[in-house]
Amino acid sequence: MTHYMKKNMTYPFTAIIGQEAMKLGLILNVIDPKIGGVLVFGEKGTGKSTAVRAIANLLPEIDVVKDCPFRCDPHDHGSLCENCRTRVKNGETLEVVKDKMRVVDLPVSATEDRVVGSLDIEEAIQHGKKKFDLGVLAQANRGILYVDEINLLDDHIVDLLLDSAAMGVNTVEREGISFSHPAQFILVGTMNPEEGELRPQLLDRFGFSVDIKGIKDPAQRIDIVKRRGAFEADPHEFLHRYQAQETALSDQIGKARGLLPQVTIGDELLLTNAKIAIALEVDGHRGDLTLMKAARAMAAFKGHQPVDQEDIRAVVEMVFLHRLKSLPFEKTKNFNINLVNSIIDEEAVLLNQEKAG
Repeated sequence: MTHYMKKNMTYPFTAIIGQEAMKLGLILNVIDPKIGGVLVFGEKGTGKSTAVRAIANLLPEIDVVKDCPFRCDPHDHGSLCENCRTRVKNGETLEVVKDKMRVVDLPVSATEDRVVGSLDIEEAIQHGKKKFDLGVLAQANRGILYVDEINLLDDHIVDLLLDSAAMGVNTVEREGISFSHPAQFILVGTMNPEEGELRPQLLDRFGFSVDIKGIKDPAQRIDIVKRRGAFEADPHEFLHRYQAQETALSDQIGKARGLLPQVTIGDELLLTNAKIAIALEVDGHRGDLTLMKAARAMAAFKGHQPVDQEDIRAVVEMVFLHRLKSLPFEKTKNFNINLVNSIIDEEAVLLNQEKAG
């Protein structure tokens, strides 16, 4: 059944022209949120925010605990907020309602309290109750957190975002009083490298990165303008025009999410992953782990398992682009796709020889 037609008038994902790497990165993250989000390098006006809002509209509504400000998952008692855990412990049945996935924006000017939320210390001291004012991390739980120009945020704020994204929990401590709540979200950040960099330690915490640019083909630029004009003139008719494509992609993503737990990756492909990381001189092991997750999500998206070499080839640049070491005065990182392809091809030949022998 079509989900997006019931929601607000958001430009359809399948109507976006070009930017294939960005779209694939978003799709794979909604298939497996543990990949770690997407960092988008590029100029303004290239469809970044449009794609983020559109991908959310492709996803089915989720079960949430009624009246829970954190929209807890009633089927995952391990990730419930303190209030919902107390209700379950007291034998109460949590009432379930349906809600859509949210896209929450974080402004560049956001303070720490705006991000993590705040505790009312006076209320806690005088009445012994924890009164918590929701921050952006609470609002984004089980949704997408979109941060435009993330490189302009204070490094401390970026650390908070990445820590919560990795742990799935946000903890606020003030005057010896602490409060924790679930903070499971897909982090999508954008930045223009010419306006400032992120520290390598922060870059490495993102699962994917993609480098996008404005489309140079005149015919495609004409199509972009015409489609946007048609959408603004009559959103209902435009959405109806893309209903079949939206439904097909939504169903494909849903099937991939169901298939993902069954997708395996053999030791020979893990060896390929390791050799790629070594050849690219990538520090640490986070890239290897992310490449494994990404390849599994890619296989699930294509509807097959186990993972094969083409799944790795499809995602490897997104995984390692931002993890490459920069040379002095280098503005952009050059990803050696020929080197990567040669490793994948050589390992495939060796594997075939072993099977034949």
